[in-house]
Amino acid sequence: MPHYSISMSLFDSWFQEKQSAWLYRIIAAAESDRRMRRLFRRLAEQSDVQAAIWERRIQAEGSPLPSFEPTLRARLIGRLVRVFGPKALRPVLASMKIRGLSAYSGRGLEMRHPMPTSVEEIGRRHKGVAGSNLRAAVFGVNDGLLSNTSLILGMAGASTETSVVAMAGIAGLLAGALSMAAGEYISMRSQRELFEYQIDLERAELAMFPEEEVEELAVIYAARGMSLQQARRATRRMMSDPENALDLLAREELGVNPDDLGSPWGAALFSFLSFSAGASLPLVPFLLGLDMHKSIQVAGVSAGVSLFVIGACLSLFTGRSALLGGLRMVLIGGLAGVVTYAIGALIAPDAPGVI
Repeated sequence: MPHYSISMSLFDSWFQEKQSAWLYRIIAAAESDRRMRRLFRRLAEQSDVQAAIWERRIQAEGSPLPSFEPTLRARLIGRLVRVFGPKALRPVLASMKIRGLSAYSGRGLEMRHPMPTSVEEIGRRHKGVAGSNLRAAVFGVNDGLLSNTSLILGMAGASTETSVVAMAGIAGLLAGALSMAAGEYISMRSQRELFEYQIDLERAELAMFPEEEVEELAVIYAARGMSLQQARRATRRMMSDPENALDLLAREELGVNPDDLGSPWGAALFSFLSFSAGASLPLVPFLLGLDMHKSIQVAGVSAGVSLFVIGACLSLFTGRSALLGGLRMVLIGGLAGVVTYAIGALIAPDAPGVI
């Protein structure tokens, strides 16, 4: 292997460890849980140790070591972590090869699982939907933008009246947004009913078989690293309060937080607004009274720029190149717009050869 390739490989390893340490410290600073703060600080120290090893190897080769500067992607993710919290950004952080994220689901890097001392402490492990909401918002805006742009361009190809195209765009926005909201409401309502049914079953089992429920929970904790006797004592102590016992069982056995089942109406409104935001972008020039040619140009450019931004944002979840992600989204959206415009022009009443 050439000397240059070896140096670049060592440099990449050094850079990744330095960037990981940088991100770990941002995550630790944003983390409210003391145990998780301690975990990510420890991981940052381990990354620093690994980076020092690569640094010594690079220096042994006589290669210069540049100053460390995190990538633009890493800086953006760092800002998002500070705003939304690390737990909400788990899919994004996973794409950056951040370790220790499994601790949020109850299993850390170590084989043992710290025993919670209260139901509230358990509940924190099952909360945090901001990450999924962030992802859902990006996809919602993308769906609205892509579908309504295609509809508007299809109508523009079939009509010379901007008012007709504007009305079609408004209808497409409302139909799509309402459909998305209705689907999200039904999905969330069904999920909530399923969780409520499971919690009711757990309530009945707790009333009929309290000792068996204590034993089941103790076995769960024992499987996470505690001794069975210690797990039994701690479980009995936490379940001594009947009001907290059901919450404890729901969170640990079912993985459900009874206080965070989600709102069907909230999910429907969120879906409606995100879809509407995307669908309104290509509609604006037609509502401003511009001529048809100008409106198509403005709608096409605004949709293209927006699709590029959305594709770049989606790269945060995939770990792929933001540039390639943006260009791919523009290509897909552009192809859909061209096809629907051509179909609209073909089926227009005055199109040649169309009866």
